[in-house]
Amino acid sequence: MPTPTLPSSIIPSHLQDPLVIGDVIIHSRVLQSPLSGVTDRAFRELVRRYAPESMLYTEMVQASGLCHARELEKIMDIGPEEQPISIQLFDCRPDFMAEAARMAVAEGAKTIDINMGCPVNKITKKGGGSSLLRQPEVAEAIVHAVVEAVAVPVTVKTRIGWDDDDINAVEFGRRMEAAGAKMLTLHGRTRRQGYHGPARWDWIARVKAALSIPVIANGDIVSVESALRCLEQTGADGVMCSRGTLGYPFLVGEIDRFLKTGLPSPPPTPLERLRCAQEHLHLLWQYKGQKGIHQARKHMTWYVKGFEGAAPLRDQLCQIKTLEEGDRLLNQAIQTLETTALRCDSDCFNSNC
Repeated sequence: MPTPTLPSSIIPSHLQDPLVIGDVIIHSRVLQSPLSGVTDRAFRELVRRYAPESMLYTEMVQASGLCHARELEKIMDIGPEEQPISIQLFDCRPDFMAEAARMAVAEGAKTIDINMGCPVNKITKKGGGSSLLRQPEVAEAIVHAVVEAVAVPVTVKTRIGWDDDDINAVEFGRRMEAAGAKMLTLHGRTRRQGYHGPARWDWIARVKAALSIPVIANGDIVSVESALRCLEQTGADGVMCSRGTLGYPFLVGEIDRFLKTGLPSPPPTPLERLRCAQEHLHLLWQYKGQKGIHQARKHMTWYVKGFEGAAPLRDQLCQIKTLEEGDRLLNQAIQTLETTALRCDSDCFNSNC
């Protein structure tokens, strides 16, 4: 990621204060988004290293699945070192959501986040995710039921509307606040947009102006610069990083550091990214065994970029079947980069540059 060129003086002073969510105080204005198939315990461990005070989120959990099974999925397995952490739930039935929220709090969730923004068909067809934008009365009932069920703050993550003909973010946000939500995270795209086209931060600004609870901006937060632009344009109380963290668990910490100190973080070198990728691979094996190796394939390809030989290495890593195979490929690439770095240092010394 490029080094910020914007002066730290543009950072509003309130962004250096803690984020207050109901009675929970978070000493960071930068949050790691819940991402299905990504923000498991292995990934969160890496993000936490670089952002020790930020709020982390689990992958979203279907409430009815938990309540029927009466046993917690691995997805809700969180460690004490991960705090503060929120567990995100989705469903369209208030009673199931209330019961699942109680189970999540028992697991250690500091807040309960309700997903009302996922655009994926298999979620919306079940009445969850962004389909609730078209059912505001049901959304209100869900928030109210969860608020009544647990003592921790309840938050909502949603989008600006279903499509361009049905953008209802301001009214929907007001309903969520009235139902008892203590924070709203707003992705600046419609459900129809999915993840395409620019995030419309102007709608986040309108919602922020209309609500008294914290509003967190989400969408197109891929660097320190983009986070600063978004905060300036929206007046939001913080930002949530999503796809910008794929293969880059450093991002939340980079933005957090800049907001607190005005100092940029030096971007990780390709060598540092490869070492992080290797650690990620080992964590996935540690927590998930062979399933973790299969999931590691996509993560490895996200990490590997920005150096000579990255493309063929990605092709090989996306086919690994064992931990040993992934280790061998990464070790070879790491040794090549280390040798190149030593040669460059030697050439620089010999030329007195």
